[in-house]
Amino acid sequence: MKGIIQLFKLTFVFKRIALLVIFSNLLFVIFNLLSLVLFVPFLDIIFNPETEAQEIAKPIWEDRADLFAYIGDYFDYFKADFVAAAGNMGALQFVCISVLIAFFLKNVFRYSAVYHQSFLRMAVVRDLREKLFSRAMHLPLSFYSEEKKGNLLARMTSDLGEVEIAVVSTLELVFREPIAIIINLAVLFYWSPELTMFSLILMPISALVISRIRKSLKRTSQKGQEQMSDLLSNIEESLGGIRVIKAFTAEKEVEGRFKTKNTHHQKLITRTFRKKDLASPLNEFFGAAVLITIVWYGGKLILDGQGAMEGKDFITFIIVFSQFLRPVSSIASALTYLKKAEVSLNRVSEIIQIEDTIKNPAEPLIKKDLEKEILFDDVCFAYNAGDEDEKEVLSQINFSLEKGKSVALVGESGSGKSTISDLIPRFHDVTSGRITIDGVDVRSIDKKELRSLISVVTQESILFNDSVKNNIAFGRPEATDEEIVEAAKVANAHDFISVLENGYETVIGDRGNKLSGGQKQRLSIARAVLANTPIMILDEATSALDTESERLVQDALDRLMQNRTSLVIAHRLSTIRDADLILVLKNGEIVERGNHATLIASDGYYKSLCEIQQVI
Repeated sequence: MKGIIQLFKLTFVFKRIALLVIFSNLLFVIFNLLSLVLFVPFLDIIFNPETEAQEIAKPIWEDRADLFAYIGDYFDYFKADFVAAAGNMGALQFVCISVLIAFFLKNVFRYSAVYHQSFLRMAVVRDLREKLFSRAMHLPLSFYSEEKKGNLLARMTSDLGEVEIAVVSTLELVFREPIAIIINLAVLFYWSPELTMFSLILMPISALVISRIRKSLKRTSQKGQEQMSDLLSNIEESLGGIRVIKAFTAEKEVEGRFKTKNTHHQKLITRTFRKKDLASPLNEFFGAAVLITIVWYGGKLILDGQGAMEGKDFITFIIVFSQFLRPVSSIASALTYLKKAEVSLNRVSEIIQIEDTIKNPAEPLIKKDLEKEILFDDVCFAYNAGDEDEKEVLSQINFSLEKGKSVALVGESGSGKSTISDLIPRFHDVTSGRITIDGVDVRSIDKKELRSLISVVTQESILFNDSVKNNIAFGRPEATDEEIVEAAKVANAHDFISVLENGYETVIGDRGNKLSGGQKQRLSIARAVLANTPIMILDEATSALDTESERLVQDALDRLMQNRTSLVIAHRLSTIRDADLILVLKNGEIVERGNHATLIASDGYYKSLCEIQQVI
């Protein structure tokens, strides 16, 4: 029951479409009833001469207290009068044409229902997927440290697929199938209960029509699968680049790009479902046309005295066969879909309801520039601060990064270097202590404004399957071509971009895999140059490069860092010899500090690291 309520809330967001579906289904049931009403009574008169000979008086309303009894008596009078006037063959032709029209209208409204359902099912899934994606863009980085991206992707695909099927099943389960079953059961037991066993004999028809639809459906489905693959690639790429997206406050741009792809996918899959759902009503209509032809031919033989089987029994069998099994099987399927969908909805809701732990303050301050310094004041940090057994990653971190200066962080892997850099843009919040910019706690500054002060160049060059131009302009889509080219020149990237197949319009492939490591890193630097932020965070930007690429990248970094406040994380100590302050970390604590010359003279841990790397 809970699952049905959840699905109703999601479905009736599109109230007009949902009501059209319900209205079409009700008309389908009505015309289905008419096809039954028109079939048997006329043929009963045709194949029963005694009934034909009877004269039925026209009923008078004043003599009837029951409206339904009056309608029934009037119908009996009409059919007897019609047979008497038109003869057996005329009545037979009238029955065949009337029933065929009833079947046609029934299937028109049936297709009308599935036509609107095809939009409804995909629109519900589209909106849920957009909510999931938007939530994924705003989840803290700690979520991605604990959860697998594939789990999130599964909720966006397979779980939403279950919801999609259940949206249709719910409307049919409540508003169509119970009514259809009541009608069919009444007809079944009223006419000939003993012929129920005949309904076990299935007679599939219209294979040729369905095969033609399947050929068209195959082409559309293939396009849909390709588009789904593109959509999943966009999701995975965006989740993989979440650090850069947050650092450049590009959540809205990425969400907009995803929304465009998602809407395109919705329209394509809508076409697929419409073609798929056309097969069933066409199958039934053409099947009914064949059966009506058999009825006409068999009835003619019986009237001519050539038939061994009574026409009434034959037609009753067709009615039982065609009308009873479908709603029963549909309800069984719908209940299965609802159970599966309820689990999927719970999984989807778990993600949507996760709150971003990195919240904006109630009255955020606006900070447009760095005027004096960034100060770490007794900063401690643990990823799960509420867990008593959780070990602190950082302990009593104190240092000042003055405007226009550079501070380098060195130390073994896991010593807390990257964590320090993540605390400045509030990818995580400190457990205790505080970080201030010009005396203002970063937790008091608007998140978007805070991150707009900072550019990040990471060890792994996070690029997107887009053009060189759009990768450089990421975070500043309004940048002019001249600004983009100038940023590329500063980053030593213009020369290699110029010789690419389409220059700045060249698409660089998934994660930039068409480029070398050095080229990708220089594009990342060009992106940071174009952002033109006062604070730079360089996270081991040259550690994965060969000697020649490192030289070009380091030259670009030197230009980038000129007159900017820089926090540099480095494994290659030769790259930070000129830093104004070097902090040496071990087990989350600062064990040494000073410039290169001072630290070498102190003959401590830093000097031993330099000796290992043959820096001295």
